[in-house]
Amino acid sequence: MKRKVVIVGGGIAGMSAAIRLAAEGHAVTILEKGERLGGKLNQRSGKGFTFDTGPSILTMPWVLEKVFAHADRDVHDYIEIVRVDPGWRTFFEDGKVIDLSADLPTLLAEIKKQSPEDAEQLFQYLSYGSKMYELTMKSFYKKSISGLQDLRMMHGVKELLQMDPMKSMDAATRKFIKDKHLRQLFNFLIMYVGSSPYQSPAIMSQLTHVQLGIGVHYVKGGMYKIAEAMEKLLGELGVEVRLRCEVEDIVTTESRAEGVRTKLGEVVPADLVISNLEAIPAYQSLLGEMPEAKREVEELAKYAPSVSGLVMLLGVDKTYDHLSHHNFFFSEDPKKEFHQIFEEKKMADDPTVYIGISSKTDPSQAPAGKENLFVLTHVPPLKKGEDWSRHEEAYREVILNKLERMGVKGLRDHIEFEYTFTPNDIQKLYGSNGGSIYGTVTDRKLNGGFKVPNKSRILSNVYFVGGSTHPGGGVPMVSLSGQLTAELILDEQAKDGRATG
Repeated sequence: MKRKVVIVGGGIAGMSAAIRLAAEGHAVTILEKGERLGGKLNQRSGKGFTFDTGPSILTMPWVLEKVFAHADRDVHDYIEIVRVDPGWRTFFEDGKVIDLSADLPTLLAEIKKQSPEDAEQLFQYLSYGSKMYELTMKSFYKKSISGLQDLRMMHGVKELLQMDPMKSMDAATRKFIKDKHLRQLFNFLIMYVGSSPYQSPAIMSQLTHVQLGIGVHYVKGGMYKIAEAMEKLLGELGVEVRLRCEVEDIVTTESRAEGVRTKLGEVVPADLVISNLEAIPAYQSLLGEMPEAKREVEELAKYAPSVSGLVMLLGVDKTYDHLSHHNFFFSEDPKKEFHQIFEEKKMADDPTVYIGISSKTDPSQAPAGKENLFVLTHVPPLKKGEDWSRHEEAYREVILNKLERMGVKGLRDHIEFEYTFTPNDIQKLYGSNGGSIYGTVTDRKLNGGFKVPNKSRILSNVYFVGGSTHPGGGVPMVSLSGQLTAELILDEQAKDGRATG
């Protein structure tokens, strides 16, 4: 039966769900408050520089291939995906520089140069990460999961134990890696989903396989080309897209949604509503009048927001030849850094700083002889009512001082274009909880590493997609979120058809 589906928000997850459902013949409408689709996957340019303002790393490209394959399309006809190697170049306070390469002989030589003892354990460590990835492929990446009970239905006891449920990611890393530099490097992979290695479950060690076994990728012309490709496919599938169309609330009758009301007062009817706005902000703003919604927000408190960030887009009038496409300038004391951000909920005194320079791989992103520096430093999510602008100038100085000290010489003197996003900007633009970049924090004690369930527990035909929901944040994960939620809807529809047939 053809259903009318309204999707609130046109981020990657919302578009992914729209593609999957439209390919099955459903009538889909996307309502997006911004001027373009893509959500956090966005773009800004100035003075000849182009910047991706959100995700800068593409992993697991098979997920995008799958999104397009559901509509009988080949994603490679829409975008050019290239591999980036080394995936990371990492800089340490003592002057050490270590490249994280997906080329195994190169990686082994790099590890051996740093720690011969760890080089002997490298294959065991990579095998461990690969096994964790394989286990995840059987469940987390295959189906919408709302908690431990669902997981138990998809894994036997032996496999559940292989996930090392009693270990943190840091404990798993320590089992194989002894050198402090390498341990810090591999542990930091968890920040790809905005969490702490000391609090995340060991199964997140799969990120070593994601980054090294599958590799780090980039899309020629900028990561925003992913959003443009998905938008083109939406048009081919007949999906209605309304930009600059902000939703005021979800219209409900008892335990069902009847549609949504826009800020202009128009009611758009729907058989199903999918929110690409994070679950907690959606309950607070789109369903704020429902007493059940207020209780649900309290129930969802364990799904705390991941880190936010200070983003500086810097166009510089020179090239830094010693830098790579992806660069990390590490803190001297990682345990202190993570403790300050995740437990004390304050900005780290000595933060790790990321610099992405897409013009290294794609010269079209900056004028000749110049480079586009995307500088990201993670900070705690916003407290209620917090105005982050009072920290902006001082923390900018902390970051620039660190980068210049660690080898990005004369950076201040070479900036000719600059644009900054604070946590307040991220929250305002995308409605994310506390200005979160990656959705929900992955914390084995707080939430077992699980995310917000994709289906509402108080409205029978309302669903959630995006970084706060299963399976999490990042381009592949939110794409999967859209797919898996669409497949949950299709499965429920099939069951309803059999029940009434």
